[in-house]
Amino acid sequence: MKGIIELEGLEFYGYHGCFVEEQVVGNKFIVYVRMEYNAEKPAASDTITDALNYQRAYEMIQEEFKIKSHLLEHVAQRLLDMLYAKFPELEKATVKVSKMNPPMGGQIEKVSLTLSR
Repeated sequence: MKGIIELEGLEFYGYHGCFVEEQVVGNKFIVYVRMEYNAEKPAASDTITDALNYQRAYEMIQEEFKIKSHLLEHVAQRLLDMLYAKFPELEKATVKVSKMNPPMGGQIEKVSLTLSR
């Protein structure tokens, strides 16, 4: 039985970007994570230790997000690497990182990058 956990609308303040100003001033980012795993055991046992613990996933994403990167691709790749390293039951994951109001010389709500593995 496939389980899918989606963490939606995770909001962080980070210092990711190629411009010096982005690395000093920072920006708001929104993160979406989708994790697929075999949910048969936790569905039957009703025990948190059998489940993919999404609270733990959130806390680890929050910590990883504090590390500066130039590119959204690098941020998303580090998040995917961390999730696979910490959750051996993970079968497939998707990470979407959105930079709000990016400094592009015009009005733009956000720019997003999505990686899946």
